[in-house]
Amino acid sequence: MKLIIQIPCYNEAETLPITLAALPRKVPGFDTVEWLIIDDGSRDDTVRIAKENGVDHIVCHTCNQGLARAFMTGLEACLRLGADVIVNTDADNQYNADDIPALVAPILEGRADIVVGARPIDAIEHFSPVKKMLQKLGSWVVRIVSRTDVPDAPSGFRAISRDAAQRLMVFSDYTYTLETIIQAGQKNMAIMSVPVRVNKDLRPSRLIKSIPSYIERSIVTMVRIFIIYRPFRFFASLGLILTGAGFLLGLRYLYYYFTGRGEGHVQSVILAGVLLGMGFQTFLVAFVADLLAANRKLLEDIRYTVKHILSENNSFFNKEGKRG
Repeated sequence: MKLIIQIPCYNEAETLPITLAALPRKVPGFDTVEWLIIDDGSRDDTVRIAKENGVDHIVCHTCNQGLARAFMTGLEACLRLGADVIVNTDADNQYNADDIPALVAPILEGRADIVVGARPIDAIEHFSPVKKMLQKLGSWVVRIVSRTDVPDAPSGFRAISRDAAQRLMVFSDYTYTLETIIQAGQKNMAIMSVPVRVNKDLRPSRLIKSIPSYIERSIVTMVRIFIIYRPFRFFASLGLILTGAGFLLGLRYLYYYFTGRGEGHVQSVILAGVLLGMGFQTFLVAFVADLLAANRKLLEDIRYTVKHILSENNSFFNKEGKRG
């Protein structure tokens, strides 16, 4: 059994040595534990620091592509390297590496495909009250959409089985945390959480540049994810609102008409007709979007099958090469 711990990095030369010093080289249940760094176009000495501190594998982006792309690049590299389980953590040493055995235990026991580390949000001193509220609100929305029970959806400290890693596909450029949970729920993967500890804050979050920006991007991300994974419900709900508004306006006009006060309310009839037409068209869009979602699922299944065959062949040839 091989465990690979991956760390997405962007200009992390200052904090990376602290993070690497805490990572384990032995974890119960695994014969091999390796470290992998995804350098997301860093302009400092991140790569040099990684080499000097014994990182086994380094994958580089020529330019900064964002956290979500770095995460997916890491998963693909770990699969090529034969990882049976992948642990993702942050380069700022936010998460306590001593909790890695607890994080991977449910996967080793066959109880989970993905395990998310749940931070003690209320006890984290450097989280402002607004940020704590947003973390809880975002996690609640993700639980509703994904039909899972993950208390800390934005947590990047997570363990992923080989099979789950082959199934994941992130569309967002902003962050992978929310989308992967929703996707896991949609694909009926077994996902659970374990409590983890956090270390002291070494630097401000680069993902959250400001609270308004974080709120805006999180809302856009969640709406986009909802449209991707629940397109029929999204467009059908929108169509129902438009149709309902048009129907109520129509009833309003009929009320005035039959009470002898219909003159002067022609605008209501026009607006009701427009809303009813828009509602009908939105319902049609809902059916088209549902068909597209079905095609997307088929393509994802094909992608998973191809990746599974390729990764298993790579693992077989790697083992044969070592024997030879």
